[in-house]
Amino acid sequence: MSDQAGNARSLAKLRDTLRKTDRHQGVLKAVHTLRRMAPGGGELSEVAPTSDRASDRIARLIREVGADQASATRELGLTAIQVWQALATTRGIGRNNAEVTILFTDLVGFSEWALKVGDDHVLRLLRQVEGVSETAISRHSGSVVKSLGDGLMAVFADTASAIEAAHEACTAVSAITLDGYRPQLRTGLHCGHPRKVGRDYVGVDVNVAARVAAAAGGGEVLVSGPALANVDTDRYTVRRRRGFRAKGTPADLEVYSVVPRYGEDPATPVNRG
Repeated sequence: MSDQAGNARSLAKLRDTLRKTDRHQGVLKAVHTLRRMAPGGGELSEVAPTSDRASDRIARLIREVGADQASATRELGLTAIQVWQALATTRGIGRNNAEVTILFTDLVGFSEWALKVGDDHVLRLLRQVEGVSETAISRHSGSVVKSLGDGLMAVFADTASAIEAAHEACTAVSAITLDGYRPQLRTGLHCGHPRKVGRDYVGVDVNVAARVAAAAGGGEVLVSGPALANVDTDRYTVRRRRGFRAKGTPADLEVYSVVPRYGEDPATPVNRG
């Protein structure tokens, strides 16, 4: 009987420890940070309470378990669903010749700065820039195609999400400081039907997106006319980049500087310049 009583006390103590750990503020904070860093950026793509998609049903069940108490275990479960949904979305980008929005980024003036500092500084900066850029892209359901030294290429199924990711990346990069140097990211977007080859994309539309990005200024998001046609321009301040010309792009291609209008009156006229 004494062994049974001892085992019962040990199990009760273990349950109590696990319960306290599950609700510990430090553990909860760590799990919340993990969710923000994981693919999907802390957001589930559940579209409606009545959605019959398997991942949505599981997410609702997880949320209902002990919903009145904070729980690290519940958050980890939702993180798993979030990653599942994000990866399922990115795997479908570009399949069956579907239209995609292509994003290119790079740092303004990076080469000149890199010549003045050592490799250690360059690598530290690139790791930070890549980290915040990939986080922004993942948060908005984009997929990084490849790294391009001081920039990258990514694709999105949705142009509005690509614009949000580009602005988030520009803002995050501008907050980085390395020995007094503050990098500036420039970005460009174009949409089309590039050919998917393995994990990469090739074709004229890819080249156009790269040219649009190369014309952007520091902290600027340039969007081609075809890509801008996919979004509700009332959500943005839009200014046409006059005189845009770039080798390898259509002569009549128009590009626009686009800024999300957070908190602004959507009734204010959009300036297409």
